[in-house]
Amino acid sequence: MVTWQVATAAALMLATFQEREPLVISARSRSMQPGEVVVLSITNARSSDSVRVRAFNQSVPAYRDGDAWTAMIGIDLDTKPGTYPVDVESGSGSDVIDGTYELKVLPRVFRTRRLTVNEAFVTPPKSEEARIESEAALLAATWRSSATARLWATAFVRPVSQAANSAFGTRSIFNGKPRNSHGGADFLSPAGTPIHAPNGGRIAVARSLYFSGNTVIIDHGLGVFSTLAHLSRIDVQEGEMVTAGQSIGLVGATGRVTGPHLHWAVRIADARVDPLSLLDVLGGPSKK
Repeated sequence: MVTWQVATAAALMLATFQEREPLVISARSRSMQPGEVVVLSITNARSSDSVRVRAFNQSVPAYRDGDAWTAMIGIDLDTKPGTYPVDVESGSGSDVIDGTYELKVLPRVFRTRRLTVNEAFVTPPKSEEARIESEAALLAATWRSSATARLWATAFVRPVSQAANSAFGTRSIFNGKPRNSHGGADFLSPAGTPIHAPNGGRIAVARSLYFSGNTVIIDHGLGVFSTLAHLSRIDVQEGEMVTAGQSIGLVGATGRVTGPHLHWAVRIADARVDPLSLLDVLGGPSKK
């Protein structure tokens, strides 16, 4: 009887130790600077059906990836240098393990570009104000309505084969007037070049917008969006599901542009990040 009691006590102590074994949290990224994508990997000694991540004062969706959980964190281009805690919880109720990853954001200096475009796209006429306000509301609602499930299952791919001019974050001056920072990457593609979906998802927007011209926005789920702008032709419809590499339209020069090219922008939980960073950490063999 004594032997059985000792053995039972030892088993309970071992179980308690295993249940309380700390989370193992690791991160990979191209760099830890504004505009970068950080992929957080979370593992522990036991499986869990519930993992919660919080970074930059907001919840970040996590998804199961084999034996681990993964969370994509975007460092917005306006994030100040410093150390930001990423809080992680695994489990539920009284059976919770928590941990913290210290995300250290380093300084980054963005260059300035000066462009000359149609003045109507710098200081729009009053006749366009209602349209611009309506489209701003549409975009704000789109960013709030991402699917709660992951809609992609493969690596992210380049939307076009041409070289990317990573002007992400550039402070833009149009016709001598400062405007918003460049929140994407431009691909130097000729007009008519087929554009491919960077990954699977649902077409959230497929229409002409005042500033970005013919625009397609893909909701990849979990707060991840791709915006592909300035198209000459749109070949998908809103609500349609697409797969990685599927043709969605053609390169053009619609909206506020200086010539034909593809503008690809990525948002992760409202953070504006460089698409080339996304390709670096979650892209396939042809990501370069």
